Amino acid sequence: MCQVDPFFHLLFKKCVYHIFTNIKVFYTKEELIINEQFIFDGHVHITPPEIIQHEDEYRRKDPYFELLCSSKVNKFTTGDELIAAMEESNWEKSIVFGFAFKNNELCKIVNRYTIKMVQKYPKKLVGFAVVNPLASDVKEELQRCKEAGLKGVGELFPFGQEFDVTNKGQLKIVCDFCRENNWPLLIHFNEPVGHYYKGKTKDSIRKAAKLAINFPDVKFIYAHLGGGLCFYELMPEMKEKLQNVYYDTAAQPFLYDNNIYKVFRAAGLIDKIILGSDYPLLSPLRYINSIESTVLSRIEIRKITNENLKKLLKEK
Repeated sequence: MCQVDPFFHLLFKKCVYHIFTNIKVFYTKEELIINEQFIFDGHVHITPPEIIQHEDEYRRKDPYFELLCSSKVNKFTTGDELIAAMEESNWEKSIVFGFAFKNNELCKIVNRYTIKMVQKYPKKLVGFAVVNPLASDVKEELQRCKEAGLKGVGELFPFGQEFDVTNKGQLKIVCDFCRENNWPLLIHFNEPVGHYYKGKTKDSIRKAAKLAINFPDVKFIYAHLGGGLCFYELMPEMKEKLQNVYYDTAAQPFLYDNNIYKVFRAAGLIDKIILGSDYPLLSPLRYINSIESTVLSRIEIRKITNENLKKLLKEK
């Protein structure tokens, strides 16, 4: 029996409906992707109302939080506000997490809020836990978060939390927990060249590669395309060593032009790229616009905007 491509099936249904209702017949690829609910955003920050309301107090408690909050592009969103934005824009699901503070007690505050939001919106949100790998009670906090329904770790900030990603001893507890529970570990990395922005650190490609090599059985998601580490998968030896690494697109429109999607295809990386918006910094629709302008096929687009992340999380 011949199978009809879902894209054309959706287009056909819309055309038939609108012929009789005298409403718009023609749809952009972006509109059809959204209506097919292809958007699963892998990188969304939510912040408890308490922290938003007492921002200055929390800025005094954490130098890295202070640094990022001082940026003119910094924004906050609560879980409820995120859901409203998701429903308005019609994107399906998001991985959410709080700010990874240096003080693990502050991490617990945002984890509790993430848990609350995931339990409130279980069909819309998947929660990750933030911890400081150096904390004495890190394993206990991870176990608590697991029992409450969270499904990964991140986004961690090596510079802000003052841990060394190349030090196996410092990451062992977190990485062992992720491996044993088949959790992804999302870590912030940034490119070693180009313009400065608040939050740009020395945690770049060399350290990112070392981390993946140190823990080959852990599934990593490297934020911000791993600071460009993805490009080194054109080297056969690095492609072999980075099999356990996925890359999210967070802040891509600020860093790379849309030709980067051609590079993903040429480097054989389509199955490892995850749509991550860094919302509320940017909306995932900004990325859909970027992807729409490329030569990627519908199958490739679906992988980046939804399927790769579902596969990583073992979701149907």
